[in-house]
Amino acid sequence: MTHNIDLDTLSLEQLKSLQQDLARQIESYETRKRSEAAKKTAEFAAQFGYSLEELLETTKSRTSKSPMTVKPKYRNPEDPNVTWSGRGRMPVWMVKKLEEGANAEDFLIKKI
Repeated sequence: MTHNIDLDTLSLEQLKSLQQDLARQIESYETRKRSEAAKKTAEFAAQFGYSLEELLETTKSRTSKSPMTVKPKYRNPEDPNVTWSGRGRMPVWMVKKLEEGANAEDFLIKKI
């Protein structure tokens, strides 16, 4: 299904409304697909005499480990309480400092 919408002719308000409508449609689609997948998976598990919950519990018990905490590696010089482990998305404060010409090493937490 293709919709021919000339986006260049829409106002900002119309574009934002279209964006919200699309987000709702995408969420609805994903919810339906997730539900279908769960139903089919439950049916498949039932063929072996298990419920989906039983299989998920078995998987959880094998893989459940205590969450690993990662020590911070970098510290915000302007607020020492704000740290970053170096994993995941770089925090805004560090991005700004690097754009200003600082080096990541400037923010390393020194080990004593």
